[in-house]
Amino acid sequence: MNIETLSIVAGTEACNARCPYCISKMTPKQGICTKEQKINFRNLHKGALLAKEKGATTVIITGKGEPVLFPEQITKYLDALEGFNFPFIELQTNGILLHEQKEKYMSYLYEWYDKGMTTIIISIAHYEAEKNRQILVPHKKQYIDLVELIDMLHEIGFSVRLACMMVKGYVDCKEEIEKLIKFSKENMVEQLSIRNISKPEKSINKEIYDWTINNSLSKEQLEEITNYIKEKGALLLEFNYGGSVYDVDGQNVCLTNCLTLSNNPNQIRQLIFFPDGHLRYDWQYKGAILL
Repeated sequence: MNIETLSIVAGTEACNARCPYCISKMTPKQGICTKEQKINFRNLHKGALLAKEKGATTVIITGKGEPVLFPEQITKYLDALEGFNFPFIELQTNGILLHEQKEKYMSYLYEWYDKGMTTIIISIAHYEAEKNRQILVPHKKQYIDLVELIDMLHEIGFSVRLACMMVKGYVDCKEEIEKLIKFSKENMVEQLSIRNISKPEKSINKEIYDWTINNSLSKEQLEEITNYIKEKGALLLEFNYGGSVYDVDGQNVCLTNCLTLSNNPNQIRQLIFFPDGHLRYDWQYKGAILL
């Protein structure tokens, strides 16, 4: 059995964004609630040991909500991981608080960088601020200055990955992909990942499930985008879960999906650690549990 990534769930189910396709709200809470939980460091150690022994090189600190709402917990996780020497430690965030409250989070970002964090993954829906506002923060008058945030993270030393969820009417065709790649390249974004919004086989939230069905890209739209990237880019890497990495005019572009389970029964795409000590390998199926 090989393991690709150790995902660590930080924070609670609370989030400062209101993405209408939120996958977290469609999948079981798995013990995550509105209050910050005490971390079971014993089982975290076991999960990290298993991931390391089975070839994982990457840790992703993520959440069922927005993880940076609880920055001290992120620091605790980094301290606990210190002895395992994972080459890549990434933080998945919508980035909003990092920009809106720079004074508060700058010291945390420098601390996390010193403790081994390598990459900040910023979830977006578009390269334009207004369209990001419409999807991520429709309750606010404006979205953050994404370019300024990218520059700030680069100045600290982080690599930046933009993780764009493709939505009908937003990034949904080759022309929009071209513009997104141009934006990423101009702002020296190290990695760009694009994926269609997706739903689990069974959802616990019908409203979000229905919105996702109605606003996901069609087969024809996905084929157009895939063919464009394949024709324009040079294939660099292929993952057994279906993702592929290309060089498109010097920009790293990953065509990927939201699947947790690997197509290879001998491979675990993500080992997922929850603060209560449960160790799982899928977000959707409660039976996908090791501890």
